Amino acid sequence: MTVAPLKSVIGVISGTSMDGIDVARIDTDGRDRVIPRGGRMFPYPQALRTELQAFLPHAARAETDPLDDLETRVTHAFGDAIAAFMRSEGLTAQDIDLLGLHGQTVYHRPERRFTRQLGQGRILAARFGIAVVDQFRLADVASGGQGAPLVPLYHAALARALPQPLMVLNLGGVGNVTYIDGENVIAFDTGPASALIDDFVLRRFGIPYDDGGRIAARGRVDQTVLAQLMSNPFFAKPTPKSLDRNEFHARAAIVGALDAADAVATLTAFTIEATAAALAHMPRTPVRWLVGGGGRLNAQLMAGLNQRMGVPVETVESVGWNGDLLEAECFGYLAVRSVDGLPLSLPSTTGVAQPMTGGRFWPAPFGPAS
Repeated sequence: MTVAPLKSVIGVISGTSMDGIDVARIDTDGRDRVIPRGGRMFPYPQALRTELQAFLPHAARAETDPLDDLETRVTHAFGDAIAAFMRSEGLTAQDIDLLGLHGQTVYHRPERRFTRQLGQGRILAARFGIAVVDQFRLADVASGGQGAPLVPLYHAALARALPQPLMVLNLGGVGNVTYIDGENVIAFDTGPASALIDDFVLRRFGIPYDDGGRIAARGRVDQTVLAQLMSNPFFAKPTPKSLDRNEFHARAAIVGALDAADAVATLTAFTIEATAAALAHMPRTPVRWLVGGGGRLNAQLMAGLNQRMGVPVETVESVGWNGDLLEAECFGYLAVRSVDGLPLSLPSTTGVAQPMTGGRFWPAPFGPAS
């Protein structure tokens, strides 16, 4: 049997919370072998982050507006983050085989066969003299898939030696899960995670997130409001399914009538109950949950999940993974799979009709651009 060589790749993404740009390096064959090599998060330039956040309420424009100027500035911000990471690690273009650029999602409507991630691989290939794969979701969405989540195959590669069935939960702006039981991999978005909480505390308290869940811990969950939030038909909808970051914002406006701490407590409970609703779609009860994403640092949220699930709910660090870098690592991994013509998504992860490759390849020019 021919063993695929390991490639040194950098993956880069900014999640739906838009708190910064994650850059991570791995060595991988795009199959079973993964060796994480570290990474870090780089904040967006504040003016650019403010502009992106201001754009979100009007994100439907992305269907008709090419957003050329905004995309160019986002691309350069990603490039600056990659350059800073490479300098800090003493890396040159000759050390890296491939870049996986996920970019910044600003609008995701798979039911309209539309998804928009800002980030131009062509610009980064010219800047660094390194081949780039971008636009990982387009082919899946164009073929009728949800286009998300795309991290499940990476989770499965990492989890091969762990007890199963295993649930891997990512708590970013939107929550998503990967159920792994041998070769059976199921994935979907669960509902809100940090986005509703972050946006509320920014409006009410002027801070970007509920640090450690301290505000939620002071509040009381309004069970009537929680029941209204959980009446959303999304939770009973068959899998696979995916969400735009702002999908629940209109309905969640009902928490505005509550005391501010009670509102945060109720939104936190909503994330817990939305996550628990995923169990109705699982073939077997998971023996363990592993949690990545920024939400894993919210002690109130993690305690609630532990109580609600009835099995251990731990951060991914408990098995040696880096919860801050998993998604960036994933898009390095998927970049290798894309170049090798391997699937990035499955019918059981995005609902696409057949295993689907994807990504757009930009070859390296002759040396870094000046």
